[in-house]
Amino acid sequence: MKIIINPLLETLPELLQRPVMDHAALQTVVQGVLDAVRTGGDKAVASYTKQFDGVDIDNLQVSASEINEATLSLAPALKEAIQLAAKNIRCFHEALVNGPVIIETMPGVRCWRKTVGIDKVGLYIPGGSAPLFSTVLMLGIPAVIAGCKEIILCTPPSKDGSVHPAILYAASVVGVTSIYKIGGVQAIAAMAYGTETVPQVYKIFGPGNQYVTAAKQLIQQSGVAIDMPAGPSEVCVLADETCNPGFVASDLLSQAEHGPDSQVLLVSTSGKIVDEINEALVSQLALLPRKDIAQQALENSTAIVVDSMEQAIFIVNSYAAEHLIIACENDEVIGEQITNAGSVFLGNYSPESVGDYASGTNHTLPTSGYARAYSGVSVDSFVKKITYQKLTPAGLQAIGAAVETMAAAEGLDAHKNAITIRLQTL
Repeated sequence: MKIIINPLLETLPELLQRPVMDHAALQTVVQGVLDAVRTGGDKAVASYTKQFDGVDIDNLQVSASEINEATLSLAPALKEAIQLAAKNIRCFHEALVNGPVIIETMPGVRCWRKTVGIDKVGLYIPGGSAPLFSTVLMLGIPAVIAGCKEIILCTPPSKDGSVHPAILYAASVVGVTSIYKIGGVQAIAAMAYGTETVPQVYKIFGPGNQYVTAAKQLIQQSGVAIDMPAGPSEVCVLADETCNPGFVASDLLSQAEHGPDSQVLLVSTSGKIVDEINEALVSQLALLPRKDIAQQALENSTAIVVDSMEQAIFIVNSYAAEHLIIACENDEVIGEQITNAGSVFLGNYSPESVGDYASGTNHTLPTSGYARAYSGVSVDSFVKKITYQKLTPAGLQAIGAAVETMAAAEGLDAHKNAITIRLQTL
């Protein structure tokens, strides 16, 4: 990690910049795949699956027997862990659901809002070097709670044409409607436009590599909603002299092992602690199976040392991390001053890993600084909010003159007349 001591304020934007790639070239490639699937359907999907995943797929949809076999093959301990995680995630997300509240804004004028699940949603679950079955729980559970009628899941097949059994088991636990052996851009295209086999959906969720991310952003332009803009996964750790350097090192590495384009940022008020964390990074990195990937991520990462906690908090809010760990004294007090972060982990015993898997909060979060304006996935992500109003004759009489005056001022006489014609009958 690069170590920067007391950076000048004007240098922060460059220091906190995420890895940048040639989006124009990327989008040209991705758009070609999207167009081919939109016109070619299943045949195009199968062709790209052979080209990109190296496997011929006769039947894109996962069968019930494949799900049953996956359930039987999975280790009991892993099934129990998935069940526990599902219970906590369900508990947390159900508690955030609120029923309609009727507001009488003035006598005879009642307004309320109804929450309605999006009819058809698509979940994308990466399945490459790290099959993210935990993401099935994070997306499927709030979709079911929201009342979505059709929940489609796409995930890349392995070389033998199968899907990782933990992904299939997790999908069965949460109640996914149907599962398809499709990965990458072709999966996003299939869900966005529909094929002979894959139903078209109204909103697509889930993480992915740069190609999947570009595909989601492009299909949004054709009217299919997405959960949020996203980029490579990231973590920021804010640490003072009370942190455990070994703990912090493990948190940085747990993020770095996601991929070479993942980014970790360490912000601290203690240069001594940063040195100790670096020593722990070296020793822990040597033991990781994915050390080469983590090493590449660390080479693009930074540690910043500042003199005060106020400066540190400013930097953390400027960065707007997907995951923020506060390994400091008075962590909850500091946490209250955080305005930009996807999810916050407080204290030395709250590693990012618990949120990634089983504490209950969602791990599908805004990256690349989008936490300044976006929230992580929740039940709200899977619903629409429809407002209602009902007026009594007395209510219309009370509010009518104000509406007539406003409509006339905007030059919209038909709007005014819709009030006037009713008032004349009262």
